[in-house]
Amino acid sequence: MTKQRQSADFQKKYPNSKKDNKENSLSIAPQESMPERDCPLCPRLASLRHDLQKEHPDWFNAPVPPFGDDDPWLAIVGLAPGMKGANRTGRPFTGDFAGILLYETLLKYGLATGHYQADINDGLKLKGTVVLNSVRCLPPQNKPTTQEMVTCRPFFLGAMAHYPHLKVILALGHIAHQTILRAFGITLSSMPFKHGAAYQLSPEIQLVDSYHCSRYNQNTRRLTEDMFQDVFAKIIECRGNDDQK
Repeated sequence: MTKQRQSADFQKKYPNSKKDNKENSLSIAPQESMPERDCPLCPRLASLRHDLQKEHPDWFNAPVPPFGDDDPWLAIVGLAPGMKGANRTGRPFTGDFAGILLYETLLKYGLATGHYQADINDGLKLKGTVVLNSVRCLPPQNKPTTQEMVTCRPFFLGAMAHYPHLKVILALGHIAHQTILRAFGITLSSMPFKHGAAYQLSPEIQLVDSYHCSRYNQNTRRLTEDMFQDVFAKIIECRGNDDQK
């Protein structure tokens, strides 16, 4: 049984991998993977958090940790917590509309077990998969600033360095896509965001893009259930191709 990660306090740095081994090739210095619970680094986000702590003291109202397998081959990267989703529950994509499609798709493709009920106590477990956001705290209007994304990037890097056996990273939306490219030191113009696109980030890791599974994208039919499932079919194919190398 895989252990599930509801919090992260990793400080260990994994060594860079060589082309002929199984570890990922993120080349970064040691980083903390989780900000402190009342992180002050982004004043605008901290101010919103403090307001919500007063208004909703029973909510999580803190930087949201990754959720999933301790040693994943697939990492799913979103933008930031939703107000009534992860910011309320403390688990990525849990409690908001986007989580329904995401977790039901993971269940369909055997990447999760149990049932998704929009509650951290629903017993849902991820298999070989971890879900995390590129920005850990709730931003106003769900839109972090460029500086906030830069400030939070070390925590994203710290978490990713703890996953040495990644094979595929799924970017949900163009901001997550850009965060991943910058983590790998890749110029944005060399790998433009495009729904359904797949890129080779390193000898070991592929990047797959998808429109974010937000309520807006689903309601406008920019992203349909079939389109999202096609992305996961590609992800499974990417893993299979890698296993045959």
